[in-house]
Amino acid sequence: MIALGSDHVAFDFKTSIAQYLTEAGYEIKDFGAFGFQRVDYFDFGIVVAEAVAQGKYEKGLVFCGTGVGMCISANKVKGVRAVVCSEPYSAKLSRQHNDTNVLALGARVVGIELAKMIIDTWLTTPFEGGRHVARLQKITQYERS
Repeated sequence: MIALGSDHVAFDFKTSIAQYLTEAGYEIKDFGAFGFQRVDYFDFGIVVAEAVAQGKYEKGLVFCGTGVGMCISANKVKGVRAVVCSEPYSAKLSRQHNDTNVLALGARVVGIELAKMIIDTWLTTPFEGGRHVARLQKITQYERS
């Protein structure tokens, strides 16, 4: 199951992505925002990130104007490895090498069709493991200290 969140700027963007994912057979949970009234991206990025970190959702997708604010917010949660992407190659490598579990996209940066390509790549690319495991263990160890 995939957790979704956005601010007011990316509300339409998130709604389109939610419909796309549902039609593709994914189960989603929308944590808001639920309209165009001004909200803080942090409030929704944190809720999605916490849901992923707690294991309630396998992955999270967060959206704001650039994706940067959501990514920064999500990365404040222990156990979350969020990435902001504007093309599929970075999305692929973020999964293969970093086992990212939250993807941030900017509604003002990425068009909806490109966003679908990025999301598809990110959702279907597995973590490679191997030499990357020790690196992620260092991150986890640091988070615990």
